[in-house]
Amino acid sequence: MGKFIYEGAQKTEIEDRALTHLQLVITSKLRRGEPFSFTWREDISVGGGRTTVWINPGSTLTFKFSGSRQPAINRAWVDALAFTANAPSGLYLVPEPAGAVSTDAPRVAVPA
Repeated sequence: MGKFIYEGAQKTEIEDRALTHLQLVITSKLRRGEPFSFTWREDISVGGGRTTVWINPGSTLTFKFSGSRQPAINRAWVDALAFTANAPSGLYLVPEPAGAVSTDAPRVAVPA
């Protein structure tokens, strides 16, 4: 289980494979200078509910992975996550769709 940490304070645990896909979308949007919101559901152990953060090029983000292996990338999942990130509701984790999985390192360009 990896961790996404925002501004050193807000954090959530996300499975490494999902976190890798989120990282691809988040870093791609930030490279283009596009701010957006990111929402996740909180675990019941920390009170439940959901948290939304505003991510912009000046944000301090940490992607902490528990495993050392780079997971295979599912292009369809990257596209689905990018779609949410570009919507008014902002980025949120969607289930992994069935699709082609690449074993390449995460060098996937995310569509605008």
